[in-house]
Amino acid sequence: MIFGILACSSSSEDEPTDPTATQYDITSILSKFNGTGLTVATNGNTVTFTTQNLPDHKSPYWPTNNALYEAYNGTNASFNLNPNRISAQNISISVPLNPSEAGTKQATSLGPIGISVNGVVFYNQYAGPNNRALTNEINSFDQFLGHPQNSGQYHYHVEPTYLTGQLGNDAFLGLLADGFPVYGPVENGKTITNSDLDVYHGHISATVDFPNGIYHYHVTPNEDPYINGNGFYGTPGNITQ
Repeated sequence: MIFGILACSSSSEDEPTDPTATQYDITSILSKFNGTGLTVATNGNTVTFTTQNLPDHKSPYWPTNNALYEAYNGTNASFNLNPNRISAQNISISVPLNPSEAGTKQATSLGPIGISVNGVVFYNQYAGPNNRALTNEINSFDQFLGHPQNSGQYHYHVEPTYLTGQLGNDAFLGLLADGFPVYGPVENGKTITNSDLDVYHGHISATVDFPNGIYHYHVTPNEDPYINGNGFYGTPGNITQ
């Protein structure tokens, strides 16, 4: 395995710089993925995550006979338990090991757009079926700000507070399907806001995992679009479920 970053941009100041030519290597962070029913397999320039999508934390959305069942004890006075319950899935997300900026950006779709380090998928900033704002759906988020949809597929639309609580507010939280990392709401001691990020909800800077810099997304807890903005910065791989 290769660790670090592969920079493939032009070495001559006289040649035009193509921003899509810069590639990174995300191999070094794959060991951070560790979830129930999660496997990680590399094949050439692709890494494939296959997950049962089972959160490793408590929730009122577990069946009551599950050891991880816990009644809602969060801070949202308007919490409303939705009728769905967490169930095992079979989701496969393939991402490039050497992500780079896409020449043509693609919008995210409803459903999984990436995967967190505990094997739970990320969703975008919209509620189904018609890309509605999350205004009402937020009230069904459990104490760790996730919930299941009608097939029992648990997911995070916003900051996964169980992970930031366990790993830190500046921690690596997972990957979107284009291979670019998702980090917590803090960077170098500063809370990140939308004004610090581009329209895709990311930027290029150094991180603990990538000291030479990498494009990455940030979660913003109190600002829409929360995880991702106007689409993928890179080219997404395949998502099947």
